[in-house]
Amino acid sequence: MHPMTRQKLLPYSFLLPALAITGVVIIYPVFQTLILSIQNYVLYAPDEARYIGLQNFQKLLKDEVFWISLSHSVIWVTSIVVLQLLLGLGSALLLNQSFWWRGVARALVIVPWALPSVIIGLIWTWIYDYNVGVLNDLLLRAHLIDQPVAWLSHPQTSFAAIMLTLVWQGFPFFAVMILAGLQTVPQELYEAARIDGATAFRQFWHVTLPSIAGIMATAVLLRIIWVANSLDIILVMTGGGPGYATYTLPLYAFLRAYSEMEFGYAAALALVMTLLLLGIVFLYVRRQAKELA
Repeated sequence: MHPMTRQKLLPYSFLLPALAITGVVIIYPVFQTLILSIQNYVLYAPDEARYIGLQNFQKLLKDEVFWISLSHSVIWVTSIVVLQLLLGLGSALLLNQSFWWRGVARALVIVPWALPSVIIGLIWTWIYDYNVGVLNDLLLRAHLIDQPVAWLSHPQTSFAAIMLTLVWQGFPFFAVMILAGLQTVPQELYEAARIDGATAFRQFWHVTLPSIAGIMATAVLLRIIWVANSLDIILVMTGGGPGYATYTLPLYAFLRAYSEMEFGYAAALALVMTLLLLGIVFLYVRRQAKELA
């Protein structure tokens, strides 16, 4: 092989292992999901699988549970990401201040993020417990309720209770990301703003937020993807109940696949979720491209 040709191919040879792993781990499962979505594939009758075209997608459009799950997913992602962002921003601003136990506080704020989701689900299930839950005990002592509340068994409270759990788990991600961004903001900008007579709020609005806007946008995108795909805490705490009160689209696809063994229909549900997330990613990439142009 000619030396110049070898030199040109060298970078691609370094990328080849990563591309091969990506193909096996990501591209092949996506392709397999596409194939399953156009088949009537039921796991306990694999020999009866047949091509049905877009019938699975037509079926989900008439599926009431699909629309319930989709609406829950929109509320789930929007509410959780917004609350995590606000709590993370507030925590980052506090942790960026100088106080004697700041190092301990920065270490403790990571704890919810570091715990496995199953552990968090069990902890909060005990907190919400009707008989021995800490939350009911505190509210009763404070005379805010007259009798214990079945937080995870009532359709009007179960979904909000699980969302609060995920907010607590995920806000440290925003706190750490934003804190890292705050430490890169030049102090000269704040000094110039103070000289111009800017109040603390104006410094935050016109100096801090614009400086960390890129980091916040990236963090929001990552959390949207992670929260939209999360189902482990719901499985641990309610399993989707009571009724369909805590169903989200990933959970519905999971249950159709592994409870009812309808892998073809579950693949169609998963593809719909994937397309929605790809739309959000496309908008983010387009926004970033405009800023760089």
